[in-house]
Amino acid sequence: MIPRIFIVDDEAPARARLRTLLSDIAAQYPHQLVGEADQAQSALNGIVMTRPDIVLLDVQMPGMSGIELAAHLANAAAGAPLVIFVTAYDEFALKAFEVHALDYLLKPVRAERLAEALRRAGNLRARLQSQQEAIAAASTALHAKRRHFSVQERDRLLLVPVADVIYLKAELKYVTVRTKVREYLIEESLLSIEEEFGAEFVRVHRNTLVARDAIVGVERGSSASEGDGENDRAQDAWQIILRDIDERLPISRRQWPVVKVLVR
Repeated sequence: MIPRIFIVDDEAPARARLRTLLSDIAAQYPHQLVGEADQAQSALNGIVMTRPDIVLLDVQMPGMSGIELAAHLANAAAGAPLVIFVTAYDEFALKAFEVHALDYLLKPVRAERLAEALRRAGNLRARLQSQQEAIAAASTALHAKRRHFSVQERDRLLLVPVADVIYLKAELKYVTVRTKVREYLIEESLLSIEEEFGAEFVRVHRNTLVARDAIVGVERGSSASEGDGENDRAQDAWQIILRDIDERLPISRRQWPVVKVLVR
């Protein structure tokens, strides 16, 4: 990506000199000059509007100094431009780096020295972008749905495929994970599992999630199901018929309309 550059200097000849230098090094360092300003306040407005990658900034200006402007930029949100100071005063170098300036160039600036500073800025931008992409990728992976539940049993860790799970039932501080073969216990909340796997599982009771593709049908139970805080009457006696296992699971009054749609 071609870097976008913004010039801030209160002296018109100094801005013209920087434009000339940028033109001279355009072949070896392609760029886009997106704007310039003669004082810090107008520079702030221009930087917000043009969103440059690099600001070539003078130190001594009327009103707000370049050091103060750089501090404002450094405290801004992510995406703040890199700052390269271009000044006739060497005594502000320490303060410049305190506000995270990338480089400090003394006037009159040579084209080679400006090109070197811009190359450093380009390399830093590339590293920052790479880091941001890595963080974004890690965040995506972190929030991606799992394909297995982790089960800790004594001195071993088992991975239970989500696709094998028929239902999950909350019991005390554990959640029972039921497959065709056996049951497992995991220490997760049923709510967080439902949020992560809402497309694969449906809540049939306040303490039970059932795999949607494991539901074969429903039938009347011999007795009413356990309550879920409501008045449980006849339709609470409906139970889920599951594939691969003979066990039946009660459907609460609250969840009956949802389940009825699935088996209709």
